[in-house]
Amino acid sequence: MNHNTPLSPRPLHDLSGHGRLRVMTVTQLHAHGVPTARTNEQCRPGGPWQLFLPGVVLLHPGPPTSEERLHAVLLYASRERGTGVPTQPGAGESPAPAYPDAMITGLAALTLHGFSSTPPLPSLEAIDVLVPRMRRLRSAGCARVVRGTALPAPEQVTGLPVAPVARALADAVAELQDAGVVRRLMTEAVRGAHCEAAAVVRELNQARLLSRPHVVDAVESLLAEGRARAEDRLYRMVREYGLPDPLWNVDLRLPGGPYLGGLDAYWPEQAVALELDTRAPRQADDTVWSEYTRKREHLERLGITVVHITPRKLRDSMEQQATVIRTALMASSDREPAAYVVALPR
Repeated sequence: MNHNTPLSPRPLHDLSGHGRLRVMTVTQLHAHGVPTARTNEQCRPGGPWQLFLPGVVLLHPGPPTSEERLHAVLLYASRERGTGVPTQPGAGESPAPAYPDAMITGLAALTLHGFSSTPPLPSLEAIDVLVPRMRRLRSAGCARVVRGTALPAPEQVTGLPVAPVARALADAVAELQDAGVVRRLMTEAVRGAHCEAAAVVRELNQARLLSRPHVVDAVESLLAEGRARAEDRLYRMVREYGLPDPLWNVDLRLPGGPYLGGLDAYWPEQAVALELDTRAPRQADDTVWSEYTRKREHLERLGITVVHITPRKLRDSMEQQATVIRTALMASSDREPAAYVVALPR
């Protein structure tokens, strides 16, 4: 006997009985004492089982549920990994699947994340599954293989490994040609607070999708949506945490001198400036960041304190950001007076 010898056979009716997940790999069946020949016999036309994907067996003759399809796709994508293949739960147990180096992505992932603008799972002909680029695996049946050089950490949604929203959205957009659908998905991602606009653009850039005209148009709307939401949060932060009212959306200039830059908020008495960092991660990102840095250094040489806040920080830690601004305002009394500047409406 060696480690490949199957265990004592389990009755076939136990395997295909009343378990919630009636899907297993041929390897799992072999481990339960079902030889390959017996599996082939059970999967014959008109038999009680069916070969749903290569190496993945559906333990009943009817159509699979959406949950079974998802697990079958993950089993298929993970099946070459000898360890980590999930086992079926026993009575009263919760399933604890582990699918190494495989996760649901694309439209199916967005649906699992709760998007309302994506098709329901039963209507999806293909379920995208993200695997490492070097995996030797082909798309088959309803499993569409998507490869990536650097896989993100999956999020657990209904017990399944699912790609984060920004990555799932980029993988979905890669397969879509309808500009309206792309725009709706991106808008819901930001408006529904699933992720920030910058995270979506970063994934689209890494996937080299920003050269597609219909994607570029959607990105412009996305960035406008993201900035509007960030500004709303900024107004709410000032109001809810009792900060002094600043001058909103101003351009700074030296009297009779050059333009110093635009700001989202400015407290002239304390010489504190606030700028929302809503840069889009694109090819020219280094150039854009250099412009931010030059503006900040110039203002600080004039004695103006510059606070940078990202939309994500405003969303996730608004109280902490309010404390940062309040501290900067209070510290103004300990600094040398700033140079006089002119603030004009932007």
